[in-house]
Amino acid sequence: MVSPRGLAESPSSSRSSQADASTTSFSSLPLSPQTVANLTQLGYTDMTAIQAASLPTALLGRDLIAQAKTGSGKTAAFALALLANLNPRRFAVQALVLCPTRELADQVSTEVRRLARAQENIKLVTLCGGVPLRGQLASLDHGAHIVVGTPGRVMDHLERGSLQLDALNTLVLDEADRMLDMGFFDDIAKVARQCPAQRQTLLFSATYLEGIARLAQQFMRDPVTVKVEAQHSGAQIRQLWYEVKDSERLHAVSRLLEHFRPASTLAFCNTKAQCRDLQAVLAAQGFSALALYGELEQRERDQVLVQFSNRSCSVLVATDVAARGLDIAGLEAVINVDVTPDPEVHVHRVGRTGRAGEEGLALNLASMDEMGSVGKIEQLQGRESDWQPLAGLTPTGDGPLVPPMATLQIQGGRKEKIRAGDVLGALTGEAGFTREQVGKININDFSTYVAVDRSIAREAERRLAAGRIKGKGVKVRLI
Repeated sequence: MVSPRGLAESPSSSRSSQADASTTSFSSLPLSPQTVANLTQLGYTDMTAIQAASLPTALLGRDLIAQAKTGSGKTAAFALALLANLNPRRFAVQALVLCPTRELADQVSTEVRRLARAQENIKLVTLCGGVPLRGQLASLDHGAHIVVGTPGRVMDHLERGSLQLDALNTLVLDEADRMLDMGFFDDIAKVARQCPAQRQTLLFSATYLEGIARLAQQFMRDPVTVKVEAQHSGAQIRQLWYEVKDSERLHAVSRLLEHFRPASTLAFCNTKAQCRDLQAVLAAQGFSALALYGELEQRERDQVLVQFSNRSCSVLVATDVAARGLDIAGLEAVINVDVTPDPEVHVHRVGRTGRAGEEGLALNLASMDEMGSVGKIEQLQGRESDWQPLAGLTPTGDGPLVPPMATLQIQGGRKEKIRAGDVLGALTGEAGFTREQVGKININDFSTYVAVDRSIAREAERRLAAGRIKGKGVKVRLI
């Protein structure tokens, strides 16, 4: 489970930790019976590799550097440790989790809340940019045990004096490499300096950058290091390569989609410009494709992610920066439109498909200029690439690739106390649709998004607009 060398080759002065492969049950850990019972109820039976490697050390109160891929179960690894440190009767911020993006912070907050159900009245506040300060200030005024946030917004609250860290006992840096990529080193350093010296620091990262060694040297106390191999066996992911000229690269993506017809595809580009160009090409050819890159406003990002995750969009075109921290369930295919020069990034990309025992498909386009990078990937993966002829890609199936769902946006969300059950009830009650015709429901502060079967989308929009949710009329639009 744990690499024998851990991170010993890194510049850190840390020691390496080994996990006992025979003790993968949560009941083997020093957790309260209520916590173990809650884990069982949530479907957590055996620990993942990163949980087994890190939790015994973290629960002892030691500082930890853990290297693990996205989707490896790392949130539970640090959440159980910080919850074990909490005193629910002390109404002060005792744990702070820093995340690179709002999407990841929201995912982490949701998971920590689920894991905290075993304890009494644990209050968690999420502090991210792109959200009005007013609501965050009010939440902090009411008090919190745990804060999850992005570095910039957490710094903002520290400077305003609305966030106090005097009682902090656990600092978590989640996806630390991504935060460093985004230029957050100074913000992380400022936050760490405002935390009590006698605290536990847990650092999780997919790769080991030079900046992580600097963080460890400056802000961690004799950290134990663990490294977990990728959670995806190569057998689960079918990986195919196609040689292309640069001039035919974007058109080759549509040929791949028409041939393999995956229901959901994440297409990686190395630049924002390539993202925009590919999305435009695919849209012009009739594909339901959206793009995700750094310059989008938060509202636009939210809508893109909702539509892709609820199956209203077939293809999400993204840069590595924008896609970091996203965990899309049931992703059928990954297309590497450009070869990344970093072989570890390639492994992260393809590892997003083929999860939870399902088979995945990774399709890669490479020009002659990129063959050096392909060689590095082969070396890291320990196998040769499976090259296929581009001419072998022929359209299959009937008609264009159309997503099964469409998304309705309802004006009003958590602030209006709208719940998923209210929306489902309105659609299956007065509106007269079946439960099977309604998909995923996402609720944020001011908007609610609901996926419906594409064939009923216009009629569902009309009937919802004519009906009521929680006794009130609502504005509805089809995105």
